[in-house]
Amino acid sequence: MREHGYIEGRNIVLEFRLAQGDYNALPRLVSELVSLPVDVLVTDGGPGVAKLAKDATQQIPIVMGTSGGDPVASGLVTSLSRPGGNVTGLTLMQRELSAKRVDLLKAALPNARAITVLMNPANAGAETNFHASEEAATHCGARYHPH
Repeated sequence: MREHGYIEGRNIVLEFRLAQGDYNALPRLVSELVSLPVDVLVTDGGPGVAKLAKDATQQIPIVMGTSGGDPVASGLVTSLSRPGGNVTGLTLMQRELSAKRVDLLKAALPNARAITVLMNPANAGAETNFHASEEAATHCGARYHPH
């Protein structure tokens, strides 16, 4: 940031909040940040944290550092190409990526006959990703074991 002229304490202030495993503290931490005069909120920790931020403000732009779920399915954004609202950022779990991961695994291990995928059913989009992975595994001739 210094290369772009930003010097902490002089012309930019970075406010950090960390739940340290206490997920019940997240709503309070988000409220603290929203109550400050911030120009942008950056979230990390999955779609749940981004959802808390979105629920707390519609005015402050929110950038998801990474979202483990599908931001469209979870209601964070309208679409990936045109998020709308005040939320944008990165996502790692999309239907296409789930299928591609299975394809890459089969390319790396062509003799693999069984594929097991661990996923959290509480994550938004998990069911969609489950079906995409299952279809890709079936297409390449492997059995699919969801866990």
